[in-house]
Amino acid sequence: MSKLLIIDDEEGIRKVLSISLASDGYDVLTASTGEEGIEVFKKEMPSIVLTDIKMPGMDGITALKQIKEINPNAEVIMITGHGDMDSAIETLKLDASDFLNKPIKDDALFVALKRARERIDIRTKLKAYTDDLENMVRVATEEVKRRSEFQDKLITSSNDGIVATDENGVIVIYNYGAQKIFGYRRNEIIRKTNIEKILPANLASEFIDGLNNEASANFSEWREISIVDKNGKLVPTRFSGSILTENSGIIGSVGFFRDLRELKRLQEELIKSERLAATGQTVAGLAHYIKNILNGLKGGTYVLNVALDKNNTDKVKNGWSMIERNVRRISDLVLDLLTYSKERNPEAEACFPNQIVEEVCSLMEPRAREHDIEIRKHLDSLVGEVYIDPKSIHRSMLNLVSNAIDACIFDSSPKKQWRVDVYTELQKDHTIKFKVKDNGMGMDKDTKARLFSRLFSTKGENGTGLGLLVTDKIVKESEGILKVDSELGKGTTFTMYLPYKILSGEGISQKKQITLSTMF
Repeated sequence: MSKLLIIDDEEGIRKVLSISLASDGYDVLTASTGEEGIEVFKKEMPSIVLTDIKMPGMDGITALKQIKEINPNAEVIMITGHGDMDSAIETLKLDASDFLNKPIKDDALFVALKRARERIDIRTKLKAYTDDLENMVRVATEEVKRRSEFQDKLITSSNDGIVATDENGVIVIYNYGAQKIFGYRRNEIIRKTNIEKILPANLASEFIDGLNNEASANFSEWREISIVDKNGKLVPTRFSGSILTENSGIIGSVGFFRDLRELKRLQEELIKSERLAATGQTVAGLAHYIKNILNGLKGGTYVLNVALDKNNTDKVKNGWSMIERNVRRISDLVLDLLTYSKERNPEAEACFPNQIVEEVCSLMEPRAREHDIEIRKHLDSLVGEVYIDPKSIHRSMLNLVSNAIDACIFDSSPKKQWRVDVYTELQKDHTIKFKVKDNGMGMDKDTKARLFSRLFSTKGENGTGLGLLVTDKIVKESEGILKVDSELGKGTTFTMYLPYKILSGEGISQKKQITLSTMF
């Protein structure tokens, strides 16, 4: 039941309105003066007040002002006589909800009270909504704060290095993991240093281009890069990152760096132990292959001796050819064993990679020609004199070209013109790409998966499987990458990427190899 206060100096009006409103369900309070009405209002706090404007003592306008001071949400309906319209309009400016003319009609009173109740309901709902909204804002603020603190702890405690910049490339986030990788303290970096200072030149350039919206920079794929730390040491890492945007505008960037030093150390130890174990297994497994070579030598010696006894020149050539072929097999085998079993640091020197490839092709040309296989060279003229290990190139390319020729020899496809294509190509990041492509027998997925397994060969008894193991080892020792792509019956392509240093007018450029991952 809503409380309603009637303030009017006319007793008849108070009685009539009291009876009418009480029958409508209101708890009716009355006062005969403005002063009395204010006291009743303070005590009872009714939600609706009906007050006459013209009263002796405190008039209705003054009462309205005091009621609004006590409770701004109270609804006050003003009662006025004819000819007092200006005062009624003034009360509306003072936030009266309505006014009624005397004599008061029931339908007008009904409408005025309805409006007052509606205003009360709207205000109540608005307050409830505001309270809910404030509570939601408070909860959301607490959640944002909690998440912010969680993310801050996550970034701070992460073992991975996290480096974030603003839209200008200035570093604004630099956690402890980044400090361990880059070697700089946080107080040396945050809001003092641009990303270009600590990142490799090529990666920093990608970041700056992305921040300038000059390129669609995409760092989402993890890749390996080498970081040069504060002390000039190379730190191998895995990197991923992103350009940060908001409302289609660039607001910064973030990079994640995973320190690979311990992993690399463990991998090297594992490789060493595996290589020692593989050497022992290889020696045992080679017995059958060596036996075949010895049988070949014995056969060649027998043919040679018979030919000499009979003075048969043709058979002498055949016997000597058999001996030469098997001696070459022994030489290759010994060289592969020595290369695979020993640790070797690449010995870089000034050389011309294209000339080395030319020499390898010339060495393999007679054997290729013997089996009607064409060797085609595609050498990039931009590959000039560089600082690189020539022995690594020679041995690796010799194995790859030899394997390509064998793939053509063992191909049983009829009426096929076999080819071996040899490529060189200058790449970014001071790297040379060497590619050997054949259209020979090719490999299925299972064979390709086993390609770098110990003692696995696609040549059966005619191979040891050491050639590719040696090539893979040489490439890894040179901090390069070896890839293979093959399709059964269509051929195989081996692609080798080797880093180099350039020759400048004052000697060897000291610019360090950064990464090979940008080529994939």
